[in-house]
Parts: sequence; C-alpha cells; structure tokens
Amino acid sequence: MAEPIAPLPGRMARMDDGARENIDFARFDSGREEPPGGKNQKKFVPEDRPLLWVGDDMYLDAEGRETLRGARPGRYPEIRVSRSALNEALRTAGRDTVARLPRFSVPYEGEMVLAFTSKGHRIHYNIETHEVVADYALPKEGANWDFCPANHALAFTEGNNVRILAPDGAVDIVTSETAEGIVCGKSVHQNEFGIRKGLFWSPKGSALAFYRMDESMVTDYPFVNIDKRVATAEPHKYPMAGMRSHHVTVGVYNLRSKRTVWLKTGTPKEKYLTNIAWSPDERTLYVAELNRGQDTMNLVAYSAETGKRLALLFTETDERYVEPQNPPLFVPNQPDRFIWQSERDGYNHLYLYNTKGELLKQLTRGEWVVLSVDGFDAKGEHLFFTATKPHPLSSYSYGTPLCVTNWKLRLKTDEATCLNHEALMGNGVHRAQVSPSGRYVIDSYSSWEIPRKVVITDTKKNKVVETLLAAENPYRDYDMPEVERGQITAADGVTKLNYFLVKPLHMDSTKRYPTIVYVYGGPHAQLVTGAWMGGVSGWDIYMARRGYVVFTVDSRGSANRGHAFESVIHRNLGVNEMADQVKGVEFLKTKPYVDPDRIGVHGWSYGGFMTTNLMCSYPDLFKVGVAGGPVIDWSMYEIMYGERYMDHPKENPEGYKGSNLKLKAKNLRGRLLLIHGDIDPVVVWQHSLGFLKACVDADTYPDYMVYPRHEHNVIGKDRPHLHEVITRYFDDHL
Repeated sequence: MAEPIAPLPGRMARMDDGARENIDFARFDSGREEPPGGKNQKKFVPEDRPLLWVGDDMYLDAEGRETLRGARPGRYPEIRVSRSALNEALRTAGRDTVARLPRFSVPYEGEMVLAFTSKGHRIHYNIETHEVVADYALPKEGANWDFCPANHALAFTEGNNVRILAPDGAVDIVTSETAEGIVCGKSVHQNEFGIRKGLFWSPKGSALAFYRMDESMVTDYPFVNIDKRVATAEPHKYPMAGMRSHHVTVGVYNLRSKRTVWLKTGTPKEKYLTNIAWSPDERTLYVAELNRGQDTMNLVAYSAETGKRLALLFTETDERYVEPQNPPLFVPNQPDRFIWQSERDGYNHLYLYNTKGELLKQLTRGEWVVLSVDGFDAKGEHLFFTATKPHPLSSYSYGTPLCVTNWKLRLKTDEATCLNHEALMGNGVHRAQVSPSGRYVIDSYSSWEIPRKVVITDTKKNKVVETLLAAENPYRDYDMPEVERGQITAADGVTKLNYFLVKPLHMDSTKRYPTIVYVYGGPHAQLVTGAWMGGVSGWDIYMARRGYVVFTVDSRGSANRGHAFESVIHRNLGVNEMADQVKGVEFLKTKPYVDPDRIGVHGWSYGGFMTTNLMCSYPDLFKVGVAGGPVIDWSMYEIMYGERYMDHPKENPEGYKGSNLKLKAKNLRGRLLLIHGDIDPVVVWQHSLGFLKACVDADTYPDYMVYPRHEHNVIGKDRPHLHEVITRYFDDHL
C-alpha cells in the first residue's frame, strides 16, 4: 500500500476494475494534484505510463502532459494526439479549449475515437481525422453517466430519477419518482456484492435496465453540517444490522415503446439483487439473488420483455456465507454459454455454464484465487484472467497471495498459459490490459525488487515484443531501512501467515526500539504483497527512519487466501484475527532489537476495530494505539457487511456481545487515540462516541481527534495533518 490507511471493510479493499479503462492525464499536472500522502508523496511513487488500447490493437502512450504517442506493437510510435491539435478541433466545433490533456476513455471498441468530459460537455474526438465527432451538452444536475456504444446514448441520473440523453440532445424521462426514499438508477445494497452502478444497457442498446430502491423504511442517521451559520441536520439512510433494510427492484425501459416493465422478483422483499447481466440477444436478464442471511444464492433468468421469472439456473449455498462478486460473462460467438465465478470449491474459480443452467466444466481449479477476468480473444476461443497462481518459473516460497499473474486459458481444453515472462522469484504483481483482438497484452508489473515495468506480450507467440517502461527506484538517492519478509505460524498451529518487518535505519544492535504493529485483519484486504516494497508504505519507512520497528502480518480473515482462510472470522469478529496478531507480537519479542515494553498498534476501519480490541483485550502487550474510523459495536454497522460476517443479532447474540468493544472499555490501560470523520457514512460517528462514553463510565482515559466534514478516510489537504497527528502520538507516548 502507498499509504498506511487501510481499505474500507467490504469496499475500498476491492480492486477498481474501472481504472484500467481510462488514461488520466490530469494526474500529470502537479499544480492540480493533491495526492493522499502529501505534496512530496508523488516523488516516491515509481514512474508509471498511462496506456490505452484503441482501434485495431493500437496502444496509446502518454508522453509528458502535451502529447499521446500511438503505435501497433513492435512499430515505432508516432504522435497521435497533441493538446494543440485537440484544441484546434475544439475551437472548430465551438467548444472551449483545454489547459491540459484530459482523462480519456474509448467509447467504441475498434474505432480511433477517444471520449472525454470538459466544461459540461462530453466530447468524442477522432484521432485520425482530428475532428470532434460527437458533442453532448451534459445537464448540470446529471450524475452516474453510462454511455452505450450501440446507440450512442447516455443514461444518467438526475436527482433520484433516470434520464437518457440522445445524440441529438433530446432527453428521455425514464422515471418520475417524487416519493421520499425512492431512488432510481443508482448503486444499491451499500455497494456490496460487486455492485458499482445502477444503470445497465442492453448489448444492442434497445433497452436500459436499472435499479429502483425504496429506502423509506430505513432509519435516518443524522449527519450535521457545521459549515452553516446554524448547523443543520443532513439525514443519511443507514440500515444497521438487525434493522429493516431497503427494498430493491429492477426495471427495464424499452427505448422504442417508452415503457418500463419490472422484474417479478417476488418475496421476501428484503433480499439482495446483484450481478445483473443481459443475454446477447437482449431477451433475458440474469440476476444473482441472495437471501438476507447471505447463505443462499440463486441465479435467476427473467424475461426482459415481460419481467416474468423464466428459470432458476442454479443455487449456491454455504454454511457461512455466499458472496457473489461478478455477473455472468457471455462467451463471444456462443450466446448460450457464460463464465461464472464462484468460491464453491473453497477458492474463487471459473465455471462454464450454458443458459439451461447446466455446468459444462470447471475451467480453473487449485489452491489459488482468480482475481479478475480480463477479456477474450476475438473468436472467443481464449479467455484471459489474473490470478494468484504462481509463475511456473519462479521459486515460490511465500504462499500464493504474494504472486499475481496473468493467464491465457483455452476454453476447449482448459489449458492455461502464463503470459508473464519475468521470473520473479516467488513474488510479483501483474496487471493486464488485453487488446481488442486478444492478440496482445500490456503487462504492467512490479515486484519487491522491480519498481515498475511495462511490456507488451504477443499472446499468440507468448513472447514479449516491446518494453515500454523500466522505472527507476524512486528511493535510489536515500538511505533505506532494511525490510525483512517471511512467515509465521498462525494461532491454529498450522496456517502460514505472511509478514514484513521494517527495521530502524542504521539500527544499533545493542539497543531496543519501540515497535508499531500496523493492522487491518479483515476481509477484502491484503497488506503484505509481492508488489514493489511488498506492501511497505511511505509512512512505514518514515517511522523506521525515526527509529521505530514497523511490523505487519496478514492474519486469518485477510483476502486472497481462499474462503476458509477469510471466513474463519464468521460470527466471532476479532477472535481469530487477534490471536494471530498476538502470535505476531510473540514473534517480535524474539527479536533482540524489539523493546517488549514499547509495542504500539495502529489501524483504520476494520484495523481501527482491531486496534481498539487489541488495546482492551491485551492491555499487557500494547502500550499505545491509534484507531482510525473504528467499528466499536457491530450491531451498529450496515446490514450487508455486518450480517454476512456476524449473522443477524438475534441469531448470534453472544458473537455480537463478544465483539462489542464498549463492554471492554473498562480494560483500557495504555494510551489510545481514536480518530473519526464526523460525516463518516461507512463507520458512523456513533461508534467512537459510544466508546468514549463507555470509557467515561468506566473511568478509563482514551484520547480523541475528530476531522470535521471528512468521511471514512481523511483525504486531500488534511491528509498530511492526519499523519502528523498519528506520528506525534507515537512519539509522545511510545
């Protein structure tokens, strides 16, 4: 991680697939960039190259802030886009010019056209003719834009309703909801289950599916806006575990008839409708339906024309939970076959189904995890995916989560070929961008020793045809602390856990040093990786240069080790994770340079829960803690995440009681700083305030820092202030 603030539970921990679709040139503009690590943070990030496939397997490559070079693999790149030519085209079209190259996307696969948004307009720019070929005037109140390449229309939300902007500028009103608590076209279910949006175009653009959410029955949480002359209430719908949840339905709007039909999803209404997918012929919608208990998932087919339920394709169950993350992915040129991702055998793997719901074959298997499906070749014969499967040429020594590789899978034979050609000695993280034809892959990767390298691989010949970047070590001019990596044994006596340990710079072997354990410990997050620096953050290095030992171990409950490893926390959050962190402390105490009387702990979100829990459960081990955005009482956390891992409060009263940190406030003896944003919509402010009250009642004495008008993470210009607060607290008390 580049920063010591961990991902949100169940959200930011997940990979941002959309980041692969755009080139963001704005980030080259140092005058506008506000990196989360402060003004100097970008100096220590390895050089990167924004790259994008366009047209017939042409890649575009940023060259500074003014130009884009483009070429087909193996050919000499030429300038394809310049700011001056773009501005000339904009002036000709009567549009305002741009001060820098904007963030581009590719609206039409196979065409030499780029799209960007500037000053209230969405512009399509042909890079061969250097002309503006489309210009959409975007309504000021519009949001959640979703472009359809088949009909050239833009679906969007305006307030809580759905609209469609046609190429000629006409706006089609899809919904006209006025009742309070009704929301259309937006993401639902708190962004769980892989949900990232609420609008879904059909493949040929004849219809638009969308979510409709009724949250009128959900309790309002009272945020307060202190920026007003008199503070005002800003209610936010927040469904807590055990309380009433919102009701979701799916509408299908036909552009020709101007009518909406609703999928007849039936009862109970408190269930999760996720992973929506269209059939290639646009006649069917597939929905993964999950019960509120989240232990049963049904993949159901509905008629897009009548809303009628057509068939139950298959059911998945698990004694702990089922968590679908990806919709059915249809195989090109085979409209009756799709790829499904599932953890049913203990690891996330790929399965080939037909539309009758018959399992044709399991495509991947093994004690490793498929992280993403990256695309197909043009004929649909090969599928490309990214996984934690180790590179066959590497000396693999630390367990699958430290290696992330890209693969080409032949669907007929299940034969998988690794596309990464660097032998990374058991570590390395690769990210693939597959060309439109599937012939080439842009492989951007790093390892513990390699800051970043970008190459193009010919997938047919399986060889590197071009190296685009070999970044220099951004720390090359600095004295760096030693980083130790390895494994310890978990509290179960069997499982191996990956760790890194950063030693103080110029360490004196005769001295003992204060030590900080940085912790997350929860689902959907992995802190120790095989990427550059192995997960060691800039703050870790900064603290090591100040004379601290910094230690992180991915305890059971963390991501990318399979369902059993992650779900071991079920119904008893904090128990097994804390036991593993204590094993980490026992390991630290074997180091002669670690002062056993000066061990601190720090984490954010789930890591804030762990920090507070460790300080109260093991007061003899930890002297100082800093807990950011901490979950204190899981009965006050959201239904979707909370009930997945803890079940309903009525079903698991002992589990909720055991993880309620207000009941442990009396045990606090060390120095504990809690930090919270006062408008946090993920872990609401009530959590840490409730813990403070419990401490007052118990005569214990935590410290407290609030960031007004900040949400779950402190970002922007206040981020350096946050790190200074954390650093000073450890300096003062550890």
